Amino acid sequence: MNDAIIVKTAFNYDAVVIWMHGLGADGHDFEDVIPSLSLPEKLKIKFIFPNAPIVPVTINNGYKMRAWYDIKTMDLALEPDIKGIQSSAEFISTWVEREIGEEVAPSRILLAGFSQGGVIALELGLRFPKRLGGIIALSTYSPTISLLHSEKSEANQKTPIFWGHGSEDNVVPLDYGKRSSDALKAQGYSVYFHEYPLLPHSVSLPEIKDIGAFIVKVLS
Repeated sequence: MNDAIIVKTAFNYDAVVIWMHGLGADGHDFEDVIPSLSLPEKLKIKFIFPNAPIVPVTINNGYKMRAWYDIKTMDLALEPDIKGIQSSAEFISTWVEREIGEEVAPSRILLAGFSQGGVIALELGLRFPKRLGGIIALSTYSPTISLLHSEKSEANQKTPIFWGHGSEDNVVPLDYGKRSSDALKAQGYSVYFHEYPLLPHSVSLPEIKDIGAFIVKVLS
């Protein structure tokens, strides 16, 4: 439970954002984003940036790197590593439960993730048995959405979801994100989809500003 970067905007925090990085990155990847979120001082937030385990990744010839799950083909829709996704979601749930144990209300906890990390944020957030504050899904998709009808948590049926995706993403194509978000909307989820023109597989300053506004909205 110590394998994470932790940043507190106040010692006596009452809200938590757990933010998962993408393939091959680590917990430092989004640490520098915090000042650019332009959050008001009244919000007292603990940011947790967990490190994914170091595992062999098939698409990279078995080279070991930080990954939340294995990727077997260039086509992300084929052969998803369901067990790996579920295992990482279970790991992140221990962080959520730990913060609840520290008397942070579940509704004051947000899950965020970029690319692979976004997959985990959605996997856990849509299935967690207690009502969370929100989900932030960035440049991502949901390879397990076909399982959601039997696995979803009614507690998080109305949890707001911020979805950001670049129009020029050549790693997780925009269409993958749209299809996943549309499928969630069809099941009654509150998804706020933001498309960022000319943005590749990354986040932009306008997107970071929108994320900050989303955090303020759900925590205020």
